[in-house]
Amino acid sequence: MPDERFWENKPLEELNSEEWEALCDGCGRCCLVKIEDQDSAELFYTNVVCRLHDSQRCRCSRYSERSTLVPDCIKVTPRVAREEKWLPDSCAYRLLAEGKALQEWHPLISGDPDSIHRARISVRGRVISERFVHPDELAEHLVHWFD
Repeated sequence: MPDERFWENKPLEELNSEEWEALCDGCGRCCLVKIEDQDSAELFYTNVVCRLHDSQRCRCSRYSERSTLVPDCIKVTPRVAREEKWLPDSCAYRLLAEGKALQEWHPLISGDPDSIHRARISVRGRVISERFVHPDELAEHLVHWFD
C-alpha cells in the first residue's frame, strides 16, 4: 500500500508504479472516444467507450495488454498529465500536474472506491461500447458531462 498522502509529498515523476496506479480514481473518462474538430482542434467527448472498458468497474478489462490490443490507447505519463488537455479537469493526474489538490470524492481522500460513482464523476451506467457504434455515428453520441 502506498504511503499515506504520498501525492502531496512527491512530484509525479517520483511516484513508484503502485503509487501511480493508486492515483487513478476509476472514473473511466479517459476511455471515452473523443472527436476532434479538424478546423478548430476543439475536442468533443462521446458516451462511447473503448471496447476493452469494463463499464461496471470503470477500468480496462485487459489493462496490461491494452497498448497491444488497442494501439492508439494513450498511456498516461507525467508529460501527458501536464501537456494533454484531453484528460478531464477532474483527473487526479491532471490536477496534480497543475499543482491542485485531489477532490473530496477521490478514493484516496474518501477512503471509499465507490465515492467517485456516487459523486457522478465516473462513466458507470452512462456509456456504450464502441463495439455497438459505427464510427460514422459517433457525432450522434456527443455528451457534455465536462461542462
